[in-house]
Amino acid sequence: MLHEATRPAGKPPLLPATIERAVEMTLAEPPGQTTHWTGRAMAQAAGVSHRSVQRIWAAHGLKPQRVKTFKLSSDPKSAAKVQDVVGLYVDPPEHALVLSVDEKSQIQALDRAE
Repeated sequence: MLHEATRPAGKPPLLPATIERAVEMTLAEPPGQTTHWTGRAMAQAAGVSHRSVQRIWAAHGLKPQRVKTFKLSSDPKSAAKVQDVVGLYVDPPEHALVLSVDEKSQIQALDRAE
């Protein structure tokens, strides 16, 4: 009877310390002006494969692309500007028309973020 030789696994499993480091990095701020970690950026930073990052995130229920963050303005006149705008809504001048314009939610102004 013919039998195939037993072969070792292709790659050893990730060490628990490597997994823990990837989770800690995911929960920390990403480098530069990026808003969240991507799988490929995390893979490169953690020294593991993209698929390993996907498995780690799935196992720990992490979805960094869905994290909501709020960035405060670095403009020193920001508070005064907010008061002016809110004042127009709360107590508008008589016969005034107040319009509001906002950036599209799909567009990120990363070059202006500080």
